Amino acid sequence: MLLTSAPCAAVVAASAGPSGRVGSLGSALVTDLTAPVLRLVDRDPVVSPDELVAALVPPPRFADVRFSTYRPAPDEPSQARALHELAAFAQHISDRAQKPARKGLFRRAAAPAEGRGVYLDGGFGVGKTHLLASLWHQVPGPKAYGTFVEYTQLVGALGFAETVRRLSGHTLLAVDEFELDDPGDTMVMTRLLGALADAGVHLAATSNTLPDKLGEGRFAAEDFRREIHALSARFDTIRVDGPDYRHAGLAAAPAPSTDDEVRRRAAADPAGTLDDFADLSVRLAALHPSRYGRLVDGVTGAHLLGVRSITDQSVGLRWVVLIDRLYDRSIPVIASGDPLDALFTEELLRSGYRKKYLRATSRVLALARDAG
Repeated sequence: MLLTSAPCAAVVAASAGPSGRVGSLGSALVTDLTAPVLRLVDRDPVVSPDELVAALVPPPRFADVRFSTYRPAPDEPSQARALHELAAFAQHISDRAQKPARKGLFRRAAAPAEGRGVYLDGGFGVGKTHLLASLWHQVPGPKAYGTFVEYTQLVGALGFAETVRRLSGHTLLAVDEFELDDPGDTMVMTRLLGALADAGVHLAATSNTLPDKLGEGRFAAEDFRREIHALSARFDTIRVDGPDYRHAGLAAAPAPSTDDEVRRRAAADPAGTLDDFADLSVRLAALHPSRYGRLVDGVTGAHLLGVRSITDQSVGLRWVVLIDRLYDRSIPVIASGDPLDALFTEELLRSGYRKKYLRATSRVLALARDAG
């Protein structure tokens, strides 16, 4: 399951223009490989706390999804049930948001009813994110949608109390890909969701692990297990079964491109980037994962030279986040070196983060196919 590139002539012809990267020689178009290309390693994205809050919306890939655009597989009844239950949950949130607050001259305002949550559990590529984003689109605001790392970074930027203050008036907090990467983040997120639910905020999350199994095989401390189980009680679990739609019925991914092919395609893409895989891995270590989205904003193609299978856990987890941000923005990936389905070694795939690596592999192969 590897990667190929489109014929060079077709790429150059489609990209000819005033960028200075494509020129002509007689009647034949050629790519100017000496023209400067953009590099992710040269970028230094900065995201303010206010921008972090404003950015809590579904990513571009899911900006237009709705319940009406979700197509349950006929042979997977859990998908139709999930769609029905999420639509009912959205109606419940909307009805409660429209209910006027009880007021009286001498009556103390009633405490808000505790917010409830739904938890979408299932494998990769069964439409959990589609359903979560559809729920967000369906309910009235204010509301927030983000990944686990985006919320933990928000707490780091604003402080816990300020984050609760800013989000406690929301109707819904949606958390995509709830994962337990770090014990400290686990405690922060558990406290945040608990405080917001107490304030009446409804919660929705996706993951590839049942909520009462989160952290299994990763942490031994008994107090973390207690935190995780307390969190799971906030959610009604909705199972979503099925095969990974991103690769259903598709042939094996084609072979990696050559270095020259990657350079030619990068030169023909005015908004594409070209990076050495090792250099970009080093650059990612210097950036907080919350900045990876801004890092790739505006990029139309990510071109990577010399991809090598990752053996280090920290490096692997950074690439998981970057691949998620590339996937959110539908940015094709063109690469040379090792096959993209071997990006994470078997040792990493046997680790406690196995499901993250498998999801990232599924997504990067989809982006490779998007590259054509």
